[in-house]
Amino acid sequence: MPALSAADFDAEALAAGRLTLVDFWAPWCVPCAKIAPLIEELARTHEGRLTVYGLDVDAYPAPAARHDVLSLPTLILFRSGTEVARLTGTPSAKKINRALAPHLELP
Repeated sequence: MPALSAADFDAEALAAGRLTLVDFWAPWCVPCAKIAPLIEELARTHEGRLTVYGLDVDAYPAPAARHDVLSLPTLILFRSGTEVARLTGTPSAKKINRALAPHLELP
């Protein structure tokens, strides 16, 4: 999963016409590590329809603050720069897929 920095957050995560899932995480966050394989699998499963990024909030706190990320992990789904869904904690694959489903374009 590609990593974002504060400098490229807007250009990459908020790109027009794109459905993007951003995983806001930190290296010390045990729940973040727990769901990382799930997020990687989602990226592979929905490749071409969904772009998935990770953002280390310790290294780049500004985007997290701007999007009111108050707990980790936080997953935010953006469509063309607008937040359309948010999940916090360690959601199951089923819960994540339910949040994604209305926004994924059918191939």
